[in-house]
Amino acid sequence: MIDLTTLTPLINGLSVLLISAGAFFFLAGTVGLLRLPDLHSRLHALTKADNLGLGLVVLGVLPRVPDVLYGIKLLLLWIMVLVAGATGAHLIAKRALRGEGEPR
Repeated sequence: MIDLTTLTPLINGLSVLLISAGAFFFLAGTVGLLRLPDLHSRLHALTKADNLGLGLVVLGVLPRVPDVLYGIKLLLLWIMVLVAGATGAHLIAKRALRGEGEPR
């Protein structure tokens, strides 16, 4: 049987690594939002980087949850954010393609 106390430093290190990688992708998405030239490139960079960043943060937090129910809630939250982000980006891009809401 594996003693979980010997795995604790490894789990802590993996959690820190995943959360740090998630924060990096959030930062990369923000930089993409600020630096890319057009709306569609900005939407693409922001949604992809933020979805990956949130996924990595959730994976980094999962070993720290006190109960399986909390882990399921975190995964469901991630799925809802994925769906909402994709839907929002699609609606914004569709409206921009139609020419609605452009600055005068």
